[in-house]
Amino acid sequence: MNTAFLKKTIPYFAAILIFIIVGISYMSPVLQGKKLKQHDITVYKGASKEIQDYRTQYKSEPLWTNSMFGGMPAYQISTQYPNNWVKPIGKIIQLGLPHPVNILFLYFLGFFILLIILKVDPWLSIVGALAFAFSTYFIIIIGAGHNTKAYAIAYMAPLVGGILLTYRGKYVLGGVLTALFAALEISANHLQITYYLLLLILILVFFIFLEHLKNKTLVQFGKATLILVVAAVLAILPNITNLLLTQEYSAQSMRGKSELITDKSKQTSGLDKDYATQWSYGIAESWSLLIPNVKGGASNILANNKKAMDQVDPQYQQVIAQNYISSYWGNQPFTSGPTYAGALLVFLFVLGLFIVKGNLKWALLLATVLSMALAWGKNFMPLTDFFMDYFPLYNKFRAVSMTLIIAEFTIPLLAILALWELIKNPKIIIESRNWLLAAYLFTGVLSLLFYMIPGIFSFFSDVEKAQFFSGQNNAQITAILRNIELARISIFKADAIRTFLLITIFVVLIFAFANKKISKISLIALFGILVLIDLYSANKRYLNDENFDRARLVEQPYQASQADKFILEDKTPDYRVLNLNNPFNDASVSYFHQSIGGYHSAKLGRYQDLIDHILMDEIAKVSSTLQSQPSEASIQSALEQIPVLNMLNTKYIIYNPAASPLVNPNANGAAWFAKDLIWVANANEELEKLKTFNSKESVLLDKRFESRVGKLDFQSDLSTIRLESYLPNHLTYQANALSTKLAVFSEIYYDKGWNAYIDGQKADYFRADYTLRAMLVPAGNHTIEFKFEPTTYSSGENIALLGSILLVLALLFVMIKEIYPKIAPKKS
Repeated sequence: MNTAFLKKTIPYFAAILIFIIVGISYMSPVLQGKKLKQHDITVYKGASKEIQDYRTQYKSEPLWTNSMFGGMPAYQISTQYPNNWVKPIGKIIQLGLPHPVNILFLYFLGFFILLIILKVDPWLSIVGALAFAFSTYFIIIIGAGHNTKAYAIAYMAPLVGGILLTYRGKYVLGGVLTALFAALEISANHLQITYYLLLLILILVFFIFLEHLKNKTLVQFGKATLILVVAAVLAILPNITNLLLTQEYSAQSMRGKSELITDKSKQTSGLDKDYATQWSYGIAESWSLLIPNVKGGASNILANNKKAMDQVDPQYQQVIAQNYISSYWGNQPFTSGPTYAGALLVFLFVLGLFIVKGNLKWALLLATVLSMALAWGKNFMPLTDFFMDYFPLYNKFRAVSMTLIIAEFTIPLLAILALWELIKNPKIIIESRNWLLAAYLFTGVLSLLFYMIPGIFSFFSDVEKAQFFSGQNNAQITAILRNIELARISIFKADAIRTFLLITIFVVLIFAFANKKISKISLIALFGILVLIDLYSANKRYLNDENFDRARLVEQPYQASQADKFILEDKTPDYRVLNLNNPFNDASVSYFHQSIGGYHSAKLGRYQDLIDHILMDEIAKVSSTLQSQPSEASIQSALEQIPVLNMLNTKYIIYNPAASPLVNPNANGAAWFAKDLIWVANANEELEKLKTFNSKESVLLDKRFESRVGKLDFQSDLSTIRLESYLPNHLTYQANALSTKLAVFSEIYYDKGWNAYIDGQKADYFRADYTLRAMLVPAGNHTIEFKFEPTTYSSGENIALLGSILLVLALLFVMIKEIYPKIAPKKS
């Protein structure tokens, strides 16, 4: 074995060991067998229960579930792709570390790889990796259970590294690294993060192009670009099934263009602008990159912050507590915490703009500014409108504040490059001390100014201003508001002075290094300690030991209530359940039953229309009736006035989990024969008529299906239709029709995979009642089947297998060509 090479690898093995130790240290409850409580993973367990049960029993994928929103594809809930070998490769890279230590490790490792590619000192690269990973948003999303987002972020840095390596002439190694990490990035299945990463890559490639244009080396640029295109294809192929299914589904999801005619100023080919920009970062809130609690941090109850409440007059403390005043005063509806990049990193980022050479810094600056401006969303609509109207796919994503992940990548990158410049050439510190002082003034001294003059900022959100200051306030209310302000000012000032002190200490260390009072390794070590003191402690505010619990409680988060147990006694498959308590933001019902509600950010668009325009009103009608000490007659009357809930076969209504549910005798059942046909001209008319039609008797059909229906004789007779057997992807009905009938099924219409069969022969079906399925049933006794058979899945898996083989072969080629010669013993 090549001993010289092994000596060079010592820092790299040390890096892996340090990453593991720091990761386990932060997530130390895993050593006690505890698991992290993650809201979105709890929701996932509820949403995917039917899918997991099917997978366990039948050893295949159902691809559809009826457990949420009446039924929807399983693609963006839980679907496995056996021919995609990328995820197993990702598991290998994670070294078998327990969750969520594995995510932290990937954060560390990915950024370390990028810095090594940029030829940064390995020991500084270790510290840089720690600094990147502990950006608060990256930790907050782990606590929230946004695992796919976290994985996608983790693969950003090594993917960018592979691209840069390719453009620097390492075509084979760079190309294969790009293919591998691009494949892992796509397999993480968070397309919003991948989209923002592509924006960053486009900016980087543009500046690389300018550099090659200046140096007259466009041939090399073209060659590298061609290799990267091949790498992109290699990355896409193993993931092709998921990508194709997502593209197919998104057109009919709420991320696609609605058929409803609405306010054109707010309408896009994707999400409504108001909805997409609901979580917009405030312009002043952007200072959180430097000072974490510039807007109070997380949306916690102010009264729980003892230090802040010390500033409140005792006579007002109870009032503030009783009104649940938030410690967050930014303009987002609520938040789990700020986007804090780190005081030292922002200082070094600013310094890097002056001392780092080359086009890379300008690319990073542009990307940073763009990410901040896009994160402002509704607070900077000219740019937001431009991107939503003209940038392909941008309007498919909500929570525009998420674009700040670009800044959280670019700030630590340029910061570490700046520190590396100082370490390589300490003379720069003296020669460029004016730039260093300028960076200190813009970050450290400015933080001190904020501390001394907090009145520069407002300490009430726009909503609070409208609520608190709109009318004539008496002296007591004015005093209460002043005390709220004092408490919030104390929160702000504590972090402002914290930022000032951290930057000041580090500036002193830099000058000490320049004057040879401390060594290079001491500066790196002390920088690392300061970074961990800063970011490690800041993150513990949002994810700490209290977020962990016993494994059994985390793995089995749902326990059947009295209402659930009552419903589960019903062994017939033809019913759905409605929980009156926040039904469209809860997946607990989905864990046990087929639910009217659920929790998902990309439900079918037409079902979202039902929720917005009808279901919320019908649910409110039932709720208000039950809350008014109703008689049986008034309950029955209310249940007769909910035609859409009835057509969705809502048999059980949970109003109190500790009590038996309300049994709805008016639920239409799994299928029925229509007695009347009403044609509608468009989606708006169909949705409007749903509010008042008799769903048991009439059926609404769009005129586009007129040629497929023909003339029907709607005569009442003894024809019957019933659900015979149920699987999420295979429904069987028995029909006895005395004449040709129009059957309506309380199943959600989705023509990209559902096929209908009558007596084994494929049959036509169409959409009815805005969201349901309908078909003509000829006279006689028939077996009717609906099977979910998306050809996109089967054909995609064939392509994915080829792509996986090609990617593995490319990895083996690099290992033989690039790595083996370095570790093989040299011949004497």
